[in-house]
Amino acid sequence: MIVWLASYPKSGNTFVRSLLSSYIFSKDGNFNFELLKEIKQFPDNSLFKQLGVDIENEDEMYKNYINSQKLFNEKDSIRFLKTHSCFVNTNKFQFTDRHNTLGVIYIVRDPRNIVTSFSHHFQLQPEQALESLLSHQYLGQTSKHHCTTYIASWKYHFNSWKVFRRFNKYLLVRYEDLINDTEKTFLNILKFIAHLGRVKFTLDKEKFDNTLRTTGFDKMQKLEAKESFAEAKEDKKTGEKIKFFNMGIKNDWKKLLDKKIRENLEKELENEMKELNYL
Repeated sequence: MIVWLASYPKSGNTFVRSLLSSYIFSKDGNFNFELLKEIKQFPDNSLFKQLGVDIENEDEMYKNYINSQKLFNEKDSIRFLKTHSCFVNTNKFQFTDRHNTLGVIYIVRDPRNIVTSFSHHFQLQPEQALESLLSHQYLGQTSKHHCTTYIASWKYHFNSWKVFRRFNKYLLVRYEDLINDTEKTFLNILKFIAHLGRVKFTLDKEKFDNTLRTTGFDKMQKLEAKESFAEAKEDKKTGEKIKFFNMGIKNDWKKLLDKKIRENLEKELENEMKELNYL
């Protein structure tokens, strides 16, 4: 069954994926880029092609989200999938269900930092970045290489995945905690996974220490730079005129965000930001 690594874009999903892939899929806990292939992104064109679904037909793809997830659904196994999609459950479209989902690790980041990250990463004006965060958005609509992914607004995205809390299958991970106390936060993630798998938690200390050492700040900066470069190359192929910039892991909205934009954002997202102790 699937454990989702779900997040709004630019929220630290790659960092969590690096930690997990190093600890779970390597022999010694030492990170390398190839390990990231063990945690694939969803949705993905290749999955739908395996089912014979027309990837040019959005409605057909939505109808087959559940069917494509069954490809990962082996008995007594755990598969990790990364997604930037919000959780949708309507008559027309259901992102996933309890038959395929074992649990959700939701990574959240202070939306003020996401605005500044969007502004630099996608070369947007801060006002445009704020509008993007507050409105319902899609990823990959103009790409021939990626599925269209419905991310919605930051607010909807954050609240949508909380439905799994009622089943005790939801772990919230704040990006800031992940950066400031990686050891404690990652340990909580591993304990949560053991809980989902209904197994007694045991820690391989040497492997754990190697994972922390090889996925530090400098390593993640290099990884983000590599991913940004790859995206830039890919967008050249599709004709999209987007330039990518490596902003690194850390980002200080207090220095970068205009007061008026900050106040508008805090007003719109007041309840969620208070819930997360960002306000």
